[in-house]
Amino acid sequence: MNGKESNHEPIGVPEVNEGNFESQVLRSPEPALVAFGAGWSKPCQILKTVLEELATRCAGKVRVLRVNVDDNPDLGLWYGIESIPTLLCFVEGKVRVRIVGTVSPDAVLSKLGTLGAGASPGANLETKSNSEF
Repeated sequence: MNGKESNHEPIGVPEVNEGNFESQVLRSPEPALVAFGAGWSKPCQILKTVLEELATRCAGKVRVLRVNVDDNPDLGLWYGIESIPTLLCFVEGKVRVRIVGTVSPDAVLSKLGTLGAGASPGANLETKSNSEF
C-alpha cells in the first residue's frame, strides 16, 4: 500500500438483529446508521459498497450497521420500512435521518450533515476523507 485513502481496506458492515438491536443501535454512544435491506434485492446489493465506504470513512464517528428485514420483520414493522433499502440514522436512540433508496456515500454524508453539531455528545462528524456531514 502506498498510504493513499483509496487503498484502505473496506471495513465490514456488521448485521444487527432483533436480539441485539437495542444494545447495538439504540444505546450506542455514537450515532448509528442502519441499513434495512435484504440479500435478494439488487438495490441493497448495490448499496453494500456504499455502506462499506461509509464505515471506513466514518470509523470512530458513526456506527454503520445493517438489518436483514426478511430475518427481522418486527424491526422493519417497528420503524415503518416500506421500501428497501432504507437507511435510518439513530442518535441517542431516536431516528434523526431517513434515506430511502440507493445513494452515494457523499449524498449520505450530506444528509447526515443536517444533524448539526448538537447531534450527540461530542459529535464532530468529520470523516477520514475530510468530507463534512
